[in-house]
Amino acid sequence: MKKTIKVVAAIIENENEEILCALRSPEMSLPNLWEFPGGKVESDESLFEAIEREIHEELDCKVKAIDLFDENTHEYEKVIVNLIGIKCKLIDGIPVAREHSKLVYLNKENLSSLVWAPADIPIVENLIKK
Repeated sequence: MKKTIKVVAAIIENENEEILCALRSPEMSLPNLWEFPGGKVESDESLFEAIEREIHEELDCKVKAIDLFDENTHEYEKVIVNLIGIKCKLIDGIPVAREHSKLVYLNKENLSSLVWAPADIPIVENLIKK
């Protein structure tokens, strides 16, 4: 039976209402696909604690988790991912691609121009609709 992992994804908007998108590096699983930055929730932390920690580790900046936005489950070949999108506000620093190949800010209507990791697609679709 496949393991299910709980993963948080940050939806970070800049002052122009553009959303931060992160390109997975060739060394990561699902290489060269776009995602919302984030990562696995540890057993001893809340969803908000997890996203704030992950963004600090991955992007070398600080965010404040504001609101749960969307949740979906996607079954990959080896694992099932329960992905929780969380709206976050950048409170300190500028995001830096420490693990990813590239970071870009895009308007909601342009999000579909990227090739997204499958678990992130429902969040992208909901962002475009709202």
